[in-house]
Amino acid sequence: MGLKAQSKDTVNQASEKVFNIQNCVNEFDREGAVDTKVGYQYWFVDKEFLDGRTLKMSVVDPHQATHAPHSHNEDEFFFVLEGTAEFYLNGETKVAGPLTSFYCPPNSEHGIKNVGDTELKYLVIKKYETK
Repeated sequence: MGLKAQSKDTVNQASEKVFNIQNCVNEFDREGAVDTKVGYQYWFVDKEFLDGRTLKMSVVDPHQATHAPHSHNEDEFFFVLEGTAEFYLNGETKVAGPLTSFYCPPNSEHGIKNVGDTELKYLVIKKYETK
């Protein structure tokens, strides 16, 4: 016995948002991306869905970095999709390619830069600072 669809739309009772195939599939669109000094960023998921985290794709031009190594109270996770990254964590570095992840614990000094000759594309999952 198969399941019978009652509606093409689903309503989230807490937010009263209506969900359907048009707003549940997020295809990358360069026009929807935010330009940075060294590339661009694109957010795939609302922070409400990820319980206070963000999921975005960052794209960095060859031989550039989004910013110098830094630290903050939130943990952060990177996942390389394309290109060659140099990860920096507390004074140490490692070069890695696609399908590699990089976890940055809270308050660690960390950074990522493109050390290749093509764009570096990676996903970033970051937790918002709790107050």
